[in-house]
Amino acid sequence: MSLDLQRTATEPITSVDMLLAGFRSAEKPRSSHLLGLEHEKFVYPLQSARQVPYEGPSGIGALLERLAPAGYTPFRETPTSPAIALQKGMLTISLEPGGQLELSGSPWRTAREAHAENLAHLAEVKAAAEALGLRLVALGYRPFGTPPEMSWMPKTRYVAMRQSLPERGPLAHNMMLMTSTGQVSLDWEDEADCVRKTVLVARLAPLMVALYANSPIVDGKPSGYLSFRSRVWDEVDPTRCGYLRSFFDGSFSYRAYVEWALDAPILFLRRRGEYLRPKMTFRQFMKEGFEGQPADMTDWTDHLSTLFPEVRLKKVVEVRGADCVSAPMTGALAALWRGLLYDRGAMEEGERLLPRLSFEEHLAFHDTSRRQGLAGKLGNHELHRLAAEMVAIARRGLERLDAADAPLLEPLAEVAASGRSPAQAVLEAWEKDPRPEALLARSAL
Repeated sequence: MSLDLQRTATEPITSVDMLLAGFRSAEKPRSSHLLGLEHEKFVYPLQSARQVPYEGPSGIGALLERLAPAGYTPFRETPTSPAIALQKGMLTISLEPGGQLELSGSPWRTAREAHAENLAHLAEVKAAAEALGLRLVALGYRPFGTPPEMSWMPKTRYVAMRQSLPERGPLAHNMMLMTSTGQVSLDWEDEADCVRKTVLVARLAPLMVALYANSPIVDGKPSGYLSFRSRVWDEVDPTRCGYLRSFFDGSFSYRAYVEWALDAPILFLRRRGEYLRPKMTFRQFMKEGFEGQPADMTDWTDHLSTLFPEVRLKKVVEVRGADCVSAPMTGALAALWRGLLYDRGAMEEGERLLPRLSFEEHLAFHDTSRRQGLAGKLGNHELHRLAAEMVAIARRGLERLDAADAPLLEPLAEVAASGRSPAQAVLEAWEKDPRPEALLARSAL
């Protein structure tokens, strides 16, 4: 199957109301709410800390080729271009710019179904990788090497982003090539439900960052951050990353998100089989057009996919702030947010867990979390205790909603009770044995 670089023109955008309608069209009754799990991971040679390129008999392309016969349909940008993704039903295996392998899982009703799909995916990919002398590694940031040493995957969209994003922030290539994450996507009922869920995720996100911090080593040295992956986003593009002020001042809404997105620069437009780079915000594009053509809804969909706040809206709420970790911890991520957001009682408890912070206070809270992890404090409150209570709230939500998902939270509860983010074990292992291969073996999936 080929990915359409030509794009099909859709309805021209004539008003902001059309953009708001896109979010309203995503509303679903509570009984139909599902969740999706994404899990990125690094691929390394078994005996080396070198990045695996796309090309070669043991490259990323060869890994996709080895997986394809297991019922997958390859995606190509043109009939003759290399495969850059695989799809089976609603499941997609795709590539991040530096060859990070990503599972974009199917939508499921329960966290345990999403977790089971990820386990099956990992078993399949690990078997294919081992046959090529490769292994999968769960860390939030590549601990060795620098962006100039990395090779890029052959995806045209990444060529455009590779050129555009560094103009916005000096760590853009670090984000694209060097980071891996876990994400959860969730549904909403109406605008009020979307607002409530988005704001709650934003307020609790630093606790998740601390629980999942797993990227302390950068270029072979401690970085000073337990989640350096989180730190990288500060210098990618301040207009499209981080938190919206409206998350914290009571003004968040569909319109607030749309107005924020309109003021972000366009990273690319798909035209004539190419990715073009107009120097304008989407608001300017709506007003002026580009090369005589108006902005349309396909352009808007593309634009939404190039925004990277800690909580992102598309047709789902995307929770984006966790480092890549082990499979059990990734399953716990799905259970955590299902328990917190899909049970009304848990939402109410979650909203009372933390003091109300200003935008600036929240940014300081987030910085403490990524630097110190669970060892940090919010005022007089120890983060590991707050994180443990957040997990307990999610457990109570799941016990009311679907008790069979609750056991998935056990690994997360153990981390919170220990008061130690995963990154602290990574640092200790590195201090005992600083050989790159030893650290990667310890972090293998």
